[in-house]
Amino acid sequence: MATKLRLQRHGKKGKPFYHLVAADARAKRDGKFIEKIGIYNPNTNPATIDIKFDRALDWVMKGAQPTDTVKALLSYTGVLYKKHLLVGVKKGALTEEQAEAKFQEWKTEKDAKIQAKRDAVATAKRATKDAAFAAETAQKEAMAKEIAAKNAPEESKEEE
Repeated sequence: MATKLRLQRHGKKGKPFYHLVAADARAKRDGKFIEKIGIYNPNTNPATIDIKFDRALDWVMKGAQPTDTVKALLSYTGVLYKKHLLVGVKKGALTEEQAEAKFQEWKTEKDAKIQAKRDAVATAKRATKDAAFAAETAQKEAMAKEIAAKNAPEESKEEE
């Protein structure tokens, strides 16, 4: 049986999120599947990717073929890199400890990049909010000055 790792669409129109599943290649896109491996939500910034790492690695090592998008997700989370290292261990190119050290180094770098992007998005959002608040405050002060100017001449006319 040919097994594929692919996305199963859920959500509403215009707001999709996906389940990452292992399924028979002949099954429909949203049809029967063997196992649910994770979730991918492209609506958030950065996209939310929650994959059961061990299960995904197990399916890839067994020979399940990922679709292009799933391949990109697995690469992003490190599953394909871990597979690459494990194949190197099987061939004798490196030891298990070296492979684990390389993977942990890669993982820490990747986590730092992801956190930096989250921080940048949060900073940009905060800056946009502060700019909008400043513009609103300036507009409010301008309106207050206009009202004060409008009311001031009337008071001076009444005094005369």
